[in-house]
Amino acid sequence: MSARTTLRRRAAAATVIAATAALLATACTSNTPPPSDDEGDGGTAQAVSDNDAPGDTVVIGFSAPAADHGWMGAITAAARAEAENYDDVELRVAEGTNDVNLQISQIQGFINDGVDAIVLLPFDGAALTEIATEAMDAGIPVINVDREFSSPFAARATVLGDNYGMGVSAGTYVCEQVGDNPDAVVAEIAGIDSLPLTQDRSQGFADALDDCGLDVDRRVAADFTVAGGEQAAANLLQAEPQIDAIWNHDDDQGIGVLAAIENAGRDEFFLVGGAGSANMMREIEAGDSVVRATVIYPATQAADGIKLARLVVQEKNMSDLSSSSVPRTVQLYAPVVTSDNVAQFLPNAFES
Repeated sequence: MSARTTLRRRAAAATVIAATAALLATACTSNTPPPSDDEGDGGTAQAVSDNDAPGDTVVIGFSAPAADHGWMGAITAAARAEAENYDDVELRVAEGTNDVNLQISQIQGFINDGVDAIVLLPFDGAALTEIATEAMDAGIPVINVDREFSSPFAARATVLGDNYGMGVSAGTYVCEQVGDNPDAVVAEIAGIDSLPLTQDRSQGFADALDDCGLDVDRRVAADFTVAGGEQAAANLLQAEPQIDAIWNHDDDQGIGVLAAIENAGRDEFFLVGGAGSANMMREIEAGDSVVRATVIYPATQAADGIKLARLVVQEKNMSDLSSSSVPRTVQLYAPVVTSDNVAQFLPNAFES
């Protein structure tokens, strides 16, 4: 099977994922059911979803890591905002923490309190698997967000971003821009190399570049922080005197990346960001920056988790599906933001 055929199949799979995400948005976000047409000549009335009609109160416990950078802060803010859209949701938010033992105790507290559901973005999925399973065994559905548990028995449903898809989207964009130049120098500034999410992003990027005959000529890793991004980018620029394209995995560390680029006085390349921060989108919108695009990694995952927890407890389903219950897994799409569509994404972007 050729690389191009493989990527086309991946693109088709991404379309299915995007459709699933669209179903989630359609099924769960509209607070006003569309009006039925009772006038005219007696035409058939259209069925509408009652998913947003108030029901029994649902008490949801929510826990996530500390908001130590923009994306994580946006995760919790979006979850709070989503809960406020429903009169029948009572959200109990634990203090954000990067202490695994403290997060475990938070979940134990939710279990002891007898909440109706738990939405959990674990600091470490494997470490939180046992306590999540305990919640499930106690009859409390757990909605796992972003970082997966190590057992399928630990969650009723899981909401994920698409790390591999981020890499594919970034690589596909780079191919569109410089793929006709077989000598193009492509660089990559990754996040934390030991994390599976970083490995998935890098693999997707490499696979997409391979489709147009390119590869990663220089790769450095940072740590999702501003300081780490600046140091990694400085090392990269010193090692490579000529670059055509750079993909930076994370827009929060991208602040440091841009600082290093400015300090080096380099602008012969374009840069693709990752995650979709408002900072990077404004760079794209201005049109006078090396930042040409960024790839979305949705900060709405926990908000979607709140929606799904409410549906599960109230024994409802996503209204545009024919199946009788909420799916076990929803994976969100990773679109590319450019000057052509930045106006669509900027209003809901997070601040780094």
